[in-house]
Amino acid sequence: MTVREYYVERLRAERPAFLAVLKSIPREKTAYKPHERSPSAEQLVWTLAGELKACIDAATKNQTEWQPLPKIGVAEMIARYEQWSGELANIAASMDEEAWNRTAKFLYKGKVVSEQPVGQFLWFILFDAIHHRGQLSAYLRPMGSTVPAIYGPSADSSPPQQSAAQDSAREKSQNS
Repeated sequence: MTVREYYVERLRAERPAFLAVLKSIPREKTAYKPHERSPSAEQLVWTLAGELKACIDAATKNQTEWQPLPKIGVAEMIARYEQWSGELANIAASMDEEAWNRTAKFLYKGKVVSEQPVGQFLWFILFDAIHHRGQLSAYLRPMGSTVPAIYGPSADSSPPQQSAAQDSAREKSQNS
């Protein structure tokens, strides 16, 4: 498995956890932030969606520019996240090694702030997105929501179901 193939595998594997966290945000509390210097939940949702768009542009145009928070609602941002995450996985899966290693520019307010191989940029953004997903998941309980299972059950999700083999082993030990 190549690094690019592993990236696509991880991107697709992380998608359900991202969507579970995003869909747990109470729509009436998107302005919530735990501290005045913290981003709001709405800003974090745009960060997650906007980063995907930046990755698509980097992978297809070898250049991207960070876009400010648009004048759309969180539901539309989540819809864009859902769309762009699928698009990015398909684009990355179809890239060859030359495209994966091609240099891409990242701009902010018209100025180049980073130049690096597309693959390196995509990994960097995936790690950053996982960080922001964790940040957003920490907002959920204070916002009055529950934290979904991410890499396993949370205190708010239902406990994992035991397998039939575990049930059978427990019964045998109790009957011994």
